[in-house]
Amino acid sequence: MAGSLSTRLRIGTTDLAVPPLGLGTVPLGGLFRGLDDADATAVLQTAWDEGIRYFDTAPWYGRGLAEHRTGAFLHARPRDAFVLTTKVGRILKRPRDLSALETAPWPEGLPFEVHFDYGYDGIMRAYEQSQQRLALPAIDALIIHDLDALYHDAEAIARHTADLESSGLQALDELKRSGDIAAYGIGINTHEALEMFAGRLSLDFMLVAMPYTLLDQTSLHAGMATCVERGVSVIVGAPFASGILATGSRGKGTYDYRSPAPEVEARVTGMEEVCAAHGVSLPAAALQFPLAHPAVVSVIPGTRTADEVQKAVHGFEAPIPPAFWAELEARELIHPDAPVPEES
Repeated sequence: MAGSLSTRLRIGTTDLAVPPLGLGTVPLGGLFRGLDDADATAVLQTAWDEGIRYFDTAPWYGRGLAEHRTGAFLHARPRDAFVLTTKVGRILKRPRDLSALETAPWPEGLPFEVHFDYGYDGIMRAYEQSQQRLALPAIDALIIHDLDALYHDAEAIARHTADLESSGLQALDELKRSGDIAAYGIGINTHEALEMFAGRLSLDFMLVAMPYTLLDQTSLHAGMATCVERGVSVIVGAPFASGILATGSRGKGTYDYRSPAPEVEARVTGMEEVCAAHGVSLPAAALQFPLAHPAVVSVIPGTRTADEVQKAVHGFEAPIPPAFWAELEARELIHPDAPVPEES
């Protein structure tokens, strides 16, 4: 199997180590549709009961709602029993006109405006705001969030990157040197951003949301290889490729947060055929595959229900025969150079 939930894998050259399976909290912010407090708490409680001890959140998720929910659950647990990461680059402000507030994609998120700021003051303010929302005295690592084409045009990327390099990284260095955080990284959504920042910035790790999954290894010899060369760890933030690798081709799962193209559905269908032949579940394969890469230290699927949490843990622990991976490669459903898990 991929490993034990009690295993800790070190991030870069830092003293911070994370379990190979964590919990992403995008769903706790109510992405696309609301999630009530009881269901959110059930997700967190089930994750804890199943042995998950790494939680990743962000101000963007529900415009602060996911941080509130995560912190409300974790603040009663021993602080040294879990790892917590959150993100910087966005600060939340009171809207001047509440009736004009843009609520997408968090229809029931908190009523705050989101402003991008990757400079020194913005990083420090985002960090302080997150501490207050989480109601926790310590955050283990901070992640520069969404500095890529999914959220910015080319001019904005250049401007924000200049702010980050001229002063934002200084803020993160100060927080790390003072012991406020143990590590910092960047969270991206595109192959281009992975390649650019892996080679450009001095980072402890990268949180990769889409570019390296069971469905896509385009970055294998580009950004992922750069991470290996520079000793930068990788956390895979969307191992189910935003849904389709959890639901399968007959479900309603999205790919890259949109309706999947026919060629993506055909690829998933081929994977399902191999899964059926070897008695393997597709979600289990999706969770375990990225962990075979030498740079990857953790996968953090986002789950919306307690049942989904349990399925993720069981998938992470499920045995997968070597012949399964060999057939995926033979049918050209994964890159021939992609590392695959050892026999489990």
